[in-house]
Amino acid sequence: MPDTAPTILWFRRDLRLDDNPALAAAVERGGPVVPVFILDDEDAGDWRPGGASRWWLHGSLARLAETLDKAGSPLVLRRGKAADVLDRMVEETGAGAVFWNRRYEPWATERDGKIKDALKKRDLEVRSFNGSLLYEPWEIVSKQGTPLKVFSPFWRAVQAKGDPAEPLAAPKTLAAPKTAPDSDDLDTWGLLPTEPDWAGGLRETWTPGEAGAAERLERFLDEAVPDYKAKRDIPSTNGTSALSPHLHFGDISPRRIWHAARLASEARSNEAMDRGTASFLSEICWREFSYNLLFNNPDLPEISLRREFEDFPWRDDPDGLKAWRRGRTGYPIVDAGMRELWHTGWMHNRVRMIVASFLIKDLLIHWREGEAWFWDTLVDADLANNAASWQWVAGCGADAAPYFRIFNPVLQGEKFDGDGRYVRRWIPELAKLPDAVIHKPWEAKPMELSQAGVTLGKTYPKPIVDHAGARQRALEALATIKKE
Repeated sequence: MPDTAPTILWFRRDLRLDDNPALAAAVERGGPVVPVFILDDEDAGDWRPGGASRWWLHGSLARLAETLDKAGSPLVLRRGKAADVLDRMVEETGAGAVFWNRRYEPWATERDGKIKDALKKRDLEVRSFNGSLLYEPWEIVSKQGTPLKVFSPFWRAVQAKGDPAEPLAAPKTLAAPKTAPDSDDLDTWGLLPTEPDWAGGLRETWTPGEAGAAERLERFLDEAVPDYKAKRDIPSTNGTSALSPHLHFGDISPRRIWHAARLASEARSNEAMDRGTASFLSEICWREFSYNLLFNNPDLPEISLRREFEDFPWRDDPDGLKAWRRGRTGYPIVDAGMRELWHTGWMHNRVRMIVASFLIKDLLIHWREGEAWFWDTLVDADLANNAASWQWVAGCGADAAPYFRIFNPVLQGEKFDGDGRYVRRWIPELAKLPDAVIHKPWEAKPMELSQAGVTLGKTYPKPIVDHAGARQRALEALATIKKE
């Protein structure tokens, strides 16, 4: 019998061997497997990966290359337009098939459709798979078959389907082509920052790649799930999984997370564990919901779902935007979050909502400015999650918090960081202030400020806006579009 022609396996946001449907299908097809990653963000326009994402991508690709080497078929790295690179690789390898796992960004779905059509015309077997979601966006719909725009019925629809399919085991070995195609050197791609090297905090915080994801999941299930529902809003604790960047780059699959959480809950069956697991899995489904929104609303990153908000009277405030980005607003919980983001490339979810509310409602700066900043600085900068979450806070998205819900940064700090541990970690210049004023240093007595070494306006800024006045201004701005 003739040998089976090689399968080109196009890696994208699925940088793992475990539970990789395209990889499993390539192995099942038989013959050599040629793994390739193509650095092609030309079609992404404004949504090319930001600096923090590029740092993570380098780490995940390095780990993936090591894993594939051990399995027997080295990773090929190529840079350029994906259609052109795949054409050349088909010629070089004599491939009979090209497999990949789907992406859902509007520009990616358009590009991938064209690539699939072109390759099929060459009599190649071309298949794509779901490697990054529990269910495809078109599988979770209303009883009328329409997309769901509110999370609660979406979550109920997911639960009604039962547990998703079991994750696929990683293949132990891969057949390599007789001649390995040429590959770029990862270090020449310039994904890592150099001058200046601002990634020290990222290196301290994260271990990109499949092994790092598995370790983080195991630690979370062992230590945090029983208290998840109670502690997930407390930014000073390790109460969340922090798996979002691993999920974004596909270091781990949502199916693997789902079933691991289920197994951990069954093994340690108790009320707290069950509550924590249910709450955690609903958060995994918020990610699914965001992808559902993006798939059905391709302009989600640029245009308000509630179109009336396109006429909202946003302010042009470059000084306010700069202070917000630098963590110099004078509101400690806001500034702590922005400094955590800059240092680690991540921010606690509760704090994300607080800082977003401050930008949008206290400063009246367009939500797209915040979306763009997060896109560049987050290691989990996911187009669907980022856009849906900013629109949620702005009150213009699906299932959105009403615009008139305006977070008070002082009360939020006192409620979720009552002992000030989070603020003290990220704003050390306020560390010696008493708990009673750590979230409102402008109310501290002169003696308290002096003993803490704080001089407002010098060592720490005074508030750049009065929250009470800003809240009223935001409500008045909202009234203008209601009248229209």
